[in-house]
Amino acid sequence: MNQSSRTVKRYPTIGACGLDCGLCPKYYTVGKSRCPGCCGPDFFNKHPSCPYITCCVKKRNLEVCGECPEFPCAKFKTPAEYLALETPAYPAYRNILPNLNFIKEHGIRSFIRQQQRRIKILERMIANLNDGRSRSFFCRAAALLEPASVKSLLDKAAKRTKAASVQANDVKPGALILRSLLDEAAAGQGIELRLKAPPKRKGSSS
Repeated sequence: MNQSSRTVKRYPTIGACGLDCGLCPKYYTVGKSRCPGCCGPDFFNKHPSCPYITCCVKKRNLEVCGECPEFPCAKFKTPAEYLALETPAYPAYRNILPNLNFIKEHGIRSFIRQQQRRIKILERMIANLNDGRSRSFFCRAAALLEPASVKSLLDKAAKRTKAASVQANDVKPGALILRSLLDEAAAGQGIELRLKAPPKRKGSSS
């Protein structure tokens, strides 16, 4: 059954499973490979079936698992297991349980209001400083650091870039300055923004 035109979730920026879809680089990709968010337009033609969507959205008519009285169920991992899943390409798996627990306690609308603040700052970073290499990094920063802190550092980076007399069409110096500032802020909180890619398995093709 083609479900591409059906609206089954009000908020595609938060996954039924708790992932921050609105803070993912694939959500900001241009072209056919763009992800529309959880159950967003054309989602079901692009993604395989998802057990979280099947149970939470289709069966129980909920937005996210945090609204379910049975959350957390056996589908969910431990915080340590989610942390181990993280890669440089995003997403911030560590946010899954905190996101859903917040929704369970405060409701989906309160979560979306908070998430929109992060999305607004992320969109500013991508629009002004996307050097072709920083999108995933900016997504992690927007997801893991406080929005007020990121906004302050973004303003600071803009001032430093201007003081350096960087040409308006050259985004690389500004992106480098912002990445350095975000790295420093994250390190002070014990957060790693520049994750290393996992080593390739022996015998795997390059």
